[in-house]
Amino acid sequence: MPANVLDSKLVAKMFLAGAKNLESKKEYINELNVFPVPDGDTGTNMTMTIMSAANEVSGLVDGDMVTICKAISSGSLRGARGNSGVILSQLLRGFTKVIKEYDELDVAIVSAGFDKAVETAYKAVMKPKEGTILTVAKGMADKAGELFENGEEDLNVFFEKVIAYGNEVLQKTPDMLPVLKEAGVVDSGGQGLMEVVQGAYDAYLGKEIEFTANPGAATAPRKLNVEPQVEQDIKFGYCTEFIILLDGKIFNVKMEDDFKSYLESLGDSIVVVADDDVVKVHVHTNDPGLAIQRALKYGQLSNLKIDNMRLEHQEKVIKENERAEAVAKTAEPKKPVGFISVSAGDGLSEIFKNLGVDYLIEGGQTMNPSTEDMLNAIDAINAETIYILPNNKNIVMAANQAADLTEDKHVVVIPTKTVPQGISALIGFIPEASEEENVDGMKEAIDNVKTGQVTYAVRDTVIEGMEIHEGDYMGIGDKGILANGLDITEVTMQMIAKMTDDDTEIISIYYGADVSEDDAEAMRAAVEKEYPKCDVDLQAGGQPVYYYIISAE
Repeated sequence: MPANVLDSKLVAKMFLAGAKNLESKKEYINELNVFPVPDGDTGTNMTMTIMSAANEVSGLVDGDMVTICKAISSGSLRGARGNSGVILSQLLRGFTKVIKEYDELDVAIVSAGFDKAVETAYKAVMKPKEGTILTVAKGMADKAGELFENGEEDLNVFFEKVIAYGNEVLQKTPDMLPVLKEAGVVDSGGQGLMEVVQGAYDAYLGKEIEFTANPGAATAPRKLNVEPQVEQDIKFGYCTEFIILLDGKIFNVKMEDDFKSYLESLGDSIVVVADDDVVKVHVHTNDPGLAIQRALKYGQLSNLKIDNMRLEHQEKVIKENERAEAVAKTAEPKKPVGFISVSAGDGLSEIFKNLGVDYLIEGGQTMNPSTEDMLNAIDAINAETIYILPNNKNIVMAANQAADLTEDKHVVVIPTKTVPQGISALIGFIPEASEEENVDGMKEAIDNVKTGQVTYAVRDTVIEGMEIHEGDYMGIGDKGILANGLDITEVTMQMIAKMTDDDTEIISIYYGADVSEDDAEAMRAAVEKEYPKCDVDLQAGGQPVYYYIISAE
């Protein structure tokens, strides 16, 4: 019989199960992603967001409600990627704001949490769009409120009806968003949210769902002067711990003495404690495998943990160096202005560096930087005012969130949605002007740029009456798809034709990693021939995903 109240332990278990269920459906959700274009990253963004929080929660088995809620809220907030990820983090943040005040949750508290989740998420979105994850969340919150007001007190019945109604709303999203109806799919963000809720409900019902912490993508370590002799200070490098399950066997004094003697031949810091049907073992050794092999003679092993103490020591030295660097940096006078830009591709990054960008964050359409990536960049720049150029509409929310979380520096987000907009905004910056003048000038520069990007479709779909097949080239403009077909040159030229008018003076072409220099030169020649009155500039962008990024000014 499922519990009729939720304690912190059950809340943590349900959250981890929801995260795991979302992760398992990630690729399916990516397939649904057709709004605004079929770029297939919603599942990835939502998964990376929730896994950031899940990794923290997984280490808090016995945490109280406040601790669990803090891990969920903080972890998802810092790991938020893309619009869908940011919205999910806000839903979790709102929900935990309510429930953290209680040791046990009933229908009334969970219902209030749903309301706060929706309120928080809607506030985070500048222009909420119905037919999305927000609509699905609101539908569940409304149903939860209705059930509570009608006197429902059974949590099992409550969850069952709320989830059923959420799925019902999800099925109606194509009627609210025409692009979904044309493609014949439901909203991908809404589907992702339902996977989280369904996984949590499964755990509530007692279904076992194993969670494995996922550290995510590794970041390149900083090059610091770590002394090579630090490893020599540790004689035995691996801290090895485990529990032997005796399975009814007797672990007598002689066995204990023999086992201790064997471990002493392998290392030091030995602890062997027998307690009823288990034996707790701790040893520092250079060969954990030998200790484990001998222990298996006595029974099965549990809670096995092996830590590389040399690496831990090295990491400690690195952190100490980083702290020293940070202290030294804060001692330097702050410069007036610094710039952060999101970029993908060596060529584009070099352009941004030449325009004065202090910190480049690698990212783009299929790998959106998180709020934490933005915060790390802000922390790294010693400046009074820092301008962030997201250069992708799916990254603007994460940038704004980072700005809101920063207290010791003034952060200004210029809402650039494409690389050419970012380049134009930087060119429009005037050091001698005031912040207000620069913000206005940079936004005006953005408005004067039209951007087109040539990529390929990841699935068959129909958008705005345009039939698109998997593998087709697509020319995507500022407000939608401008051209598609099987010939990349034709698609690019059709796209440019819809971007330009009689006032166009400059056409800039940035070619990607999958385009050869010869093909790019041929494209420039074709554009110059078609638009003889325009200056045509060609640059090696090196960006993934997009064969060409083109701007018209």
